[in-house]
Amino acid sequence: MKNRIGVYICHCGSNISDYVDVEKVKEIAGKEDSVVLSKTTMFACSDSVQKEIIDDIKEQKLDAIVVASCSPKLHLFTFRNVAQRAGLNPYNYIQVNVREQCSWAHSDNPPKATEKAIKLVKAGIEKAKHSQPLTPISIPSNNAVLVVGAGIAGMRAAIELAEMGTEVFLIEREYFVGGRASQWNELFSTNETGREVVSRLYNKIIKTNNITLFTGADIDSKSGGVGNFDIKIKIKPRHIKPNCKLDLENFKKAVEACPVDFDDPFNFNLTKQKAIYKNYPSEFPEIPAIDFDHCTKCGKCVKICSEIDLDQKEEIINVNVGAILLTTGSSPYEPEISEFGYKEIDNVITLQQLKRLIELREGELIYQGKKIKNVAFIYCVGSRQVLGENKYCSRYCCTSAIHTAIMLKEKYKGINNFHFTRGVRTYGKQEILYNKSSKQGDIFLQSFADSPAEVYNEKGQTFVKIKDVLTTDKQLEVKADLVVLVTGMVPRENNSINNILKVPIGRDKFYNEIHPKLRPVETVIDGVLIAGSCQAPLNITESVKSSLSAAAKVNSLISKGEIELEPTLAQIDKLLCEWCDKCTSVCPYSAIEKKEVNGKVIAEVNEANCKGCGICLPVCPTNAIQLIGYTDVEIESMIDALID
Repeated sequence: MKNRIGVYICHCGSNISDYVDVEKVKEIAGKEDSVVLSKTTMFACSDSVQKEIIDDIKEQKLDAIVVASCSPKLHLFTFRNVAQRAGLNPYNYIQVNVREQCSWAHSDNPPKATEKAIKLVKAGIEKAKHSQPLTPISIPSNNAVLVVGAGIAGMRAAIELAEMGTEVFLIEREYFVGGRASQWNELFSTNETGREVVSRLYNKIIKTNNITLFTGADIDSKSGGVGNFDIKIKIKPRHIKPNCKLDLENFKKAVEACPVDFDDPFNFNLTKQKAIYKNYPSEFPEIPAIDFDHCTKCGKCVKICSEIDLDQKEEIINVNVGAILLTTGSSPYEPEISEFGYKEIDNVITLQQLKRLIELREGELIYQGKKIKNVAFIYCVGSRQVLGENKYCSRYCCTSAIHTAIMLKEKYKGINNFHFTRGVRTYGKQEILYNKSSKQGDIFLQSFADSPAEVYNEKGQTFVKIKDVLTTDKQLEVKADLVVLVTGMVPRENNSINNILKVPIGRDKFYNEIHPKLRPVETVIDGVLIAGSCQAPLNITESVKSSLSAAAKVNSLISKGEIELEPTLAQIDKLLCEWCDKCTSVCPYSAIEKKEVNGKVIAEVNEANCKGCGICLPVCPTNAIQLIGYTDVEIESMIDALID
């Protein structure tokens, strides 16, 4: 048991001390058994206080410390490093959260906030008394990574990792790389096309030896853990013979002979697509594919083009990697039927459809056989919803809409743009586009969140009506030839990946990082990282920055040949275990396995997978499982302190 404990109570500026009587907490903590030092500090995480704690540990010969401050999510490792620099085992440091759990939660009742803080600090002291010096676990690591999703973020991360010496397996669910970027023509703010960006990255990938690209591929199953993931990848056939030199004339004839027509998702259903297809000439890989979900297997294409093989089968391959990076991207929000007249009024389309329409239409802008003059953009469709689930701002949409409006006026004559907004959010350098749009004569109108613009049809004409706060709530109305719904981002459907990898999902349905500032690309699943717009609405620039951050983190994790893991893991007493299978059935991380030892079947913990969540402990009927760092003795002593 520890008998020389130091306690530090943080003011956190005034975040804690405004509502918690820190001096009273310090005084009571100082009277506890085994506490030899009790102090308050203005900012415990500051460099000067860290040095002070180090000096105290050395001079007072402290064998454990307790810091009552903010959430361990923020500064657990900060103070562990302080302990380590002072020669104290970092697991003899206990952090007590009195900011989020006391001062912020009970700001309306400071006396009760103080009372709660005292109890939590006492519990922390009791845990410190029984804490044991622990050593991180080292496991071997394979310097290879699986990057899931070959959009801009995935390809850029793959290149960066390969250049740092990591072997990369890059898989893409679709038959072609590039993700959403390949659907866009001119991009803000560089004015290069999405296809140019995709081509540049793809050409770099195929020239890099340690990147292996699989298209039409998805994760089928996963076993193992960080440093040593065994992944089965399911690859759909393209139904084109491999390594063939495709006769383009015969291929065109085969496409023409295909009897299947369906809405083309690449052009957001504005055009039709055949079952055998290639979206545009420079699409990569430069091999067409057959959509077997729509193909009728009639064989007409095979008679024309001998390179088509309708008998190709699905393939499963195995890869072993040290980490997995998810860059699965996002999708544009699909409005509900009748939402702002969508799919009820024939000239209501989405911004994505307009962007494709601009590329498809030369000369004049015509939609549904009518020449377009007045275009009404309705903002925040699928974002910042008052009644819906998507409360977040998608961030890129304002700029994208304004950039598209500028393109409209530059390409077509006589266009009038009307922007029905809830406040424009063209942040940073993107404000230049907003200024340009204003100077070219675009009209901006603004509504409150609870009274959005209304779209209605009257005598064959479409109108958009708004109560405009910029003109002191005047009711304004515009006759629109085309209504464009500026839709936000939503996560792509990744149900199979989510079920296999069990990556946590936030309230916004995007993948959830551990901490947005301190650990922005890591998830609670060791060795599984996220980047790009699968974790939040991001534009291309932001996605690339995110992917580079993730690549650096992956490389630092797996490139050394071994990985240090937290020692706070479940531990099974082989003598007490009677193998009832209850622990394996509740473990969310597949960290407990069945094993036979000396003729006895018992449960064994896979240390690489275990997260120390403790869910297995209460279901064990023989109490054979302990959680290192949170043993029964430690937890019971904390409970005693809380109810004292």
